[in-house]
Amino acid sequence: MRPLEGPRRARYNEIALEQDNSSGYTALRAGAGVIDRSRLGRILLTGADRRSYLQGLLTNEIAALTAGTGCYAALLTAQGRMIADMRVLELGDAVLLDVSPEVTETVRAHLERFIFSEDVEVRDVTNERAEIGLYGPGALPLMSRVTDARLDHLPLFGSTQAAFDGSRLLVVRSDEAGVDGYDLIVDRAEADALRGALIGAGAAPVDEDAAEAVRIEAGRARFGQDMDEDTIPLEAGIEDRAISRTKGCYVGQEVIIRVLDRGHGRVARRLVGLSLSPGTPVPAPGAHIASGEREIGRVTSATLSLALRRPIALGYVHRDFVSPGTEVTIANTPAVVASTPFQVTS
Repeated sequence: MRPLEGPRRARYNEIALEQDNSSGYTALRAGAGVIDRSRLGRILLTGADRRSYLQGLLTNEIAALTAGTGCYAALLTAQGRMIADMRVLELGDAVLLDVSPEVTETVRAHLERFIFSEDVEVRDVTNERAEIGLYGPGALPLMSRVTDARLDHLPLFGSTQAAFDGSRLLVVRSDEAGVDGYDLIVDRAEADALRGALIGAGAAPVDEDAAEAVRIEAGRARFGQDMDEDTIPLEAGIEDRAISRTKGCYVGQEVIIRVLDRGHGRVARRLVGLSLSPGTPVPAPGAHIASGEREIGRVTSATLSLALRRPIALGYVHRDFVSPGTEVTIANTPAVVASTPFQVTS
């Protein structure tokens, strides 16, 4: 059989992607979807000095966290470049960090390196615990059918203990998937039973492609995909969520404050949304972004948006081309710079 080419191939791929992803995608947008997040690294810090210790290393306000609260933060080099981004949860007797799996050992070793007389112990607990995400507008009522957790007023990054089938689990309010929901952290031995109970109560399993589509629609940068060790947090647009402008010193702060205050937040490149016409191919990560003959950046993530019925992407472009509506090309295909999050209706 002759291989499909050009527009016919693009349309074939679009139909296949819709068929593969539609149930999980619809669950995240209109119901409740289950995502296995156990691949994430989990690092536990114990000891009386755990928060004050992290206060001097992470970009957000850690010292003021109380039991059941948390935040999003980054760990930087002295040059202000990223080692990792992470979720920070104060549990009352420990701090739990969620980090990208690619950098778990790097983060653990980095955190241990600066301990001198502080009462802090750092431990990788990735293999001890599993994490199951439940996201979408139906997540809250479904949780009430599976656990005894009272979640009505739990704030973002808030956490609480709950019972499930005779075991205890940690429930965390989360928007990590790009939609609101909860992450359930449980002993690995209980993970399959918990996932089965959630699906049995009406949640739909969500595959990686559907989860990526919703993340990209939300404009959420992912470490290892849209951010790496060469990235300054301001380039990725995470400063409003990850950086405190009022806290004391932390590693890399001088560079960040210099850009924010003296440079008015201007960096050489920025992560932006990109929208392509319906029926065009989904661009590959690494695809060149150009304005005329000038190369101005590269794509980092891309997907077919089932809601927008068109390919969309995230990518870094030169600061002169970040305004929404700017016309560019991606691998010679016309595209437009778009605001993030993309305007998606459920």
